[in-house]
Amino acid sequence: MNFLPFSQFGPLTRRFAVVAIVLVAWTPCLVHATVDDALSFAYEAALPYYKQGYSVRKDAWGGDLGVRDKKAVSSQLFKGNNYWFLMATDVKSATLSVHIYDDNGNLVDAESWQRGRFAGARVSPKATGTFFAIVQILKSPEDRTPWALVYGYK
Repeated sequence: MNFLPFSQFGPLTRRFAVVAIVLVAWTPCLVHATVDDALSFAYEAALPYYKQGYSVRKDAWGGDLGVRDKKAVSSQLFKGNNYWFLMATDVKSATLSVHIYDDNGNLVDAESWQRGRFAGARVSPKATGTFFAIVQILKSPEDRTPWALVYGYK
């Protein structure tokens, strides 16, 4: 394969290439920053539960989803504990949802709530096992909405 040296291209093409390279290099940083912001909001949602004696784990999940897209997050939960799963985004007008299911697909939320860019679900497992937090973006002005999920237990 023969490649043309960069200098063989015209000035406009070189400028476009440089801009494209810079944008590609910065894109992960921009996406990462919004997930970090969503994570900050998720920890904010966990604060009242921390004050109630829940140990909030540093384990966290995040990403971005389109409206009505769902994502399953698995976690090993133990009988005898109470867990709160708390989800958030930095997109002000987004609406989120989180619910907990057992490994048979049964909804096991003891309670759940949704307040704009925050959502939470509590579960008290009747048996130790794998459970799934199903997170969803119900409404958002963005094509892809960053989200983060944290949990606490006691």
